[in-house]
Amino acid sequence: MAILHFQNVGITALAACVPKNTIDNYHYGLDLWPEDEVKKVVDKVGVRERRFADEHTCASDLCFAAAEKLIADNNICKDDIDLLVFLSQTPDYRMPATSILLQNRLGLPMSVMAFDIQLGCSGFINALSIVYAMMQNHGFRKALLLDGETRSKVYSRKDRREAYIFGDAGVAALIERDEKFGESHFSLNSDGSRGDLIMIKGGGYRNMSSAETLREKVVDEYGNIRSDEQGSMKGADVFNFVIVEVPKDIRRLMAATGEDLQAMDFYVFHQANAFINNYIAKKLHIDKERIPWTIQKYGNTSSVSVPLTIVSELKDKMQGRKKLMLSAFGVGMAWATAIVPFVDCRISEMVEV
Repeated sequence: MAILHFQNVGITALAACVPKNTIDNYHYGLDLWPEDEVKKVVDKVGVRERRFADEHTCASDLCFAAAEKLIADNNICKDDIDLLVFLSQTPDYRMPATSILLQNRLGLPMSVMAFDIQLGCSGFINALSIVYAMMQNHGFRKALLLDGETRSKVYSRKDRREAYIFGDAGVAALIERDEKFGESHFSLNSDGSRGDLIMIKGGGYRNMSSAETLREKVVDEYGNIRSDEQGSMKGADVFNFVIVEVPKDIRRLMAATGEDLQAMDFYVFHQANAFINNYIAKKLHIDKERIPWTIQKYGNTSSVSVPLTIVSELKDKMQGRKKLMLSAFGVGMAWATAIVPFVDCRISEMVEV
């Protein structure tokens, strides 16, 4: 159990970017599946719309647009940025690290420390804890955490179990030291024995790309089709895992810190699907009025979903001091909970590209 505590570090500004291309889920895949089946799936997962990047747009492009907006809106001197972290499981290349390419593209000085983090749905909270830890070293002035995913490129539209869930987005967060933030708390967890619950089996170095990994095949008795280089998810097993471990972790962090779960201003969950999040909220007796949602219009954007939800739904509600509980869970399996103070966080208007 990794429970971490940080002092006087926080997010001072946020910006997000989504593709212009809007997918109406009720009309998606009608060339493959009957309309009544599509409606049943869409109603169950709660994703009515998503955003898809075009074939030329990568996660880094969405993060670049968000970062440019954040820098411009907050009159940030680029020479003051000492750290750039890029979080994604859909990077530009296997090598070099996308963060280093973004350092150059954003016009940041060569003195910037830049590195990538490869984590899925829980990744923003994990990456935030890493940046917070580094920012407590007074050698750093300002940090950029860029989190982007183009999950539309990962899942098969011919596999209806995943075809209606995932979307694309990018977020930029400015992180600084300031005594006004006070304490932040993180609980970070992982269980690799369940690594096969959400997986892309082909295309890495364990099972390298070949004609066989790229070949589409029928994968079940329902006629779903995908290749080994497209994502698969054992939905029922993921659900059973999440409903046990996530509430337990939230309660554990509250007990370890003495915080009152009911005293949070907002509860920002990973936007996995509507049913899972409603179940967790009910189990924890959380006020649903303080739970922002974006799954209905952006879908599951993996690690981006937590900060994207803050930008989209809390832009005009973050004045003064707010205490947020963040909770994310998924591929790994990995899950994380954080109690994070925000103080007059400056949130930019959503960017579309």
